[in-house]
Amino acid sequence: MNRFFSFVASAALLTLICSPLPAPAETGNYAQRPEGKALLKRLQKADGVDIDEARALLEDATYQPKIVAAMRKPAERTLTWADYRPIFLQPERAEKGAAYIAEHQAMFDAAEEKYGVPANIVAAIIGVETKYGAFVGRNRVLDALSTLAFDYPERGAYFTRELEGFIQLCVEEDLACDSEIGSYAGAMGLPQFMPSSYRAYAVDGNDNGKRDLWQEPADVIASVANYLAEHHWQRGAPVSLPAWIGDTGQLDAIERSKREPAYRWDALHRLGVRVDTPPADDAQVGLLEFQGAHGTEYWLGLNNFFVITTYNHSPLYAMAVYQLGQEIAARQDHDTP
Repeated sequence: MNRFFSFVASAALLTLICSPLPAPAETGNYAQRPEGKALLKRLQKADGVDIDEARALLEDATYQPKIVAAMRKPAERTLTWADYRPIFLQPERAEKGAAYIAEHQAMFDAAEEKYGVPANIVAAIIGVETKYGAFVGRNRVLDALSTLAFDYPERGAYFTRELEGFIQLCVEEDLACDSEIGSYAGAMGLPQFMPSSYRAYAVDGNDNGKRDLWQEPADVIASVANYLAEHHWQRGAPVSLPAWIGDTGQLDAIERSKREPAYRWDALHRLGVRVDTPPADDAQVGLLEFQGAHGTEYWLGLNNFFVITTYNHSPLYAMAVYQLGQEIAARQDHDTP
């Protein structure tokens, strides 16, 4: 019996011998909720999932009201780039990124050769997500996903799919489902993959037969690179370029991009946007606008910038990854004899 199911053996036995079953409560008792029963019915068809043990797993899940409160809490204010940048771009984080690459240089080299994603970008994502493993979250993934699947109706369907994927992942990767820790949204490991991304994009980077995003740097590094490559990262291409507006009269007519490019470069150039090193005329690009510490900043987002936004939809996040990556690369150059 693998680690996933060993902890639930006694709970499963208790479920079989105890009668009658407790009535469903408003929260908790997820195996007895209609949504839980529907989930178990689907899992019954999944390869390798023992339905009695999966039921016991749902019964072990604990409702966490603080998670629902956190999801529903409105932002006190919208962060600007001036607020957001200092959170992730500190000298210490860049230095740790350069050191993380140096410690695992062969793994980064192998990932870059295979997937085309440079080491400084992969390291920057790990640095922004968990500060290279210093903080991977404090919530039991089972509790977080169950709470959001069954007691957060605003996005219940999405989190139910993630919970279903998590239980299947426990079988596939022999995870300890009763103890794995992650974010309050159920993201896991150093790169903070949701279960669906873990199952789809995680890589066994050291060929030991398991994809471990907590303890195996080779798996972590290869998985982040594979994710970006699968979302059409362009090998050797730039991410973003500082821009300025040559014809301010047309500025209001330019659509600002967030998650995808809005223009071909030649069209955006005709609207007055300028960069020092222009891309090809047919390059798909977007104008990014940020309120920085010293005023409005304009950037040209290229394909690879918008690939990063598939990891996290915020353009602030993508710019933090890009600029942290630049600082990591600068420290690598400084440290190279």
